[in-house]
Amino acid sequence: MTWAPENTRATNKPGMPAMARAYARWVNSHGGIAGRKLDVLTCNESNDGVEAAKCARLAAKRNVVAVVGSYSQYSDSFFPALEGAGIPYVGGYGVTTAEFTRALSYPVNGGQPSLLVGLGKELAADCGPVVLVRPDTIAGDELPGLLNAGLKAAGHSPAQDQRAPEDATEYSDQADRALRQATSQPGKRGCVIPALGERTDIFMDSFRRERQSYPAVRTAAVLGSVDQTVIDASGGQSGPYEGSYITGWYPAADDPRWDAMKKVINEEAFGDNRIDPADAGVQTTWIAYTVLRAVLEKIGPGEVSADTVRRTLNAGLSVGTGGLTPPLRWRLSDLLDSTGFARLVNADLTLQVVRQGRLESATKGFVDVTRTLADADVG
Repeated sequence: MTWAPENTRATNKPGMPAMARAYARWVNSHGGIAGRKLDVLTCNESNDGVEAAKCARLAAKRNVVAVVGSYSQYSDSFFPALEGAGIPYVGGYGVTTAEFTRALSYPVNGGQPSLLVGLGKELAADCGPVVLVRPDTIAGDELPGLLNAGLKAAGHSPAQDQRAPEDATEYSDQADRALRQATSQPGKRGCVIPALGERTDIFMDSFRRERQSYPAVRTAAVLGSVDQTVIDASGGQSGPYEGSYITGWYPAADDPRWDAMKKVINEEAFGDNRIDPADAGVQTTWIAYTVLRAVLEKIGPGEVSADTVRRTLNAGLSVGTGGLTPPLRWRLSDLLDSTGFARLVNADLTLQVVRQGRLESATKGFVDVTRTLADADVG
């Protein structure tokens, strides 16, 4: 099963279940996996804790072998039902810290924790006052401590924490307040970091209007809040993102390592505008199903169940993702528990920058933020 919120007033990730269905069609048109047909169920999590729990109970009722490549802010709602049924959660988006602590979670990236600490560490040398604009939600409450861990590691003072509604239709007041805070120290160029998911572009529209009354302020973001379509819509080279650093988990969308995913999308979902190959959710679902395929091939003709999938993952199966991540493996010796995220196995980031209106790689290869994560406040 793959779940994600769709048709809500706040965060929506329709590309993730759509990618899962396209992957299943592609696999089945090529003989299945180890001779078996892949049956993918999807569920609209609706950005709601009650609905997330319903999706998990449906997974248990339908005896799914894994929940794969999914998104939900409501880990406390869905994990109990999955754990009661012994169903592994493979390749969640990483929006909550629980995805990096629960025993049945098998993350493929470093989630929001790695993105925020990496961004903080990168910006510390170039920013005066730093302002974080983030959702006034439980998931949003986790973000300031993570960003501050990165800032602290590079000798910078903590960011100013500004809450904002996650479903607002305009953010003029929040943008004005962020700009005033970012310009509070004369002679120092402040930085504003919006982390509002898909509402980031709405915030930046307000920000662009309000910033005309203030000195230059730098912006930065995490992938998932900003992609090339957002940059284009905000003015491209003349917009507020020009020169911005953006942290992500994977190579840039134009990297040839994504060609296999794009081939599947072209063959099985051509014209489906829900599936954007540059979207971090779609990319995460692709990688998560790559993991599932490796597990099922390892099981071979044996019994496929939630239990055998879980045991295969725990036994030390190493999964290559074609260079999109480091090799993934979830043995106890591979877990980066020193970070406070007991299920984390991949703390590598990519750093991208907006140059002449285009999002491109700022450094070659990945940046490992394991040590910085170890100092993060995740309480």
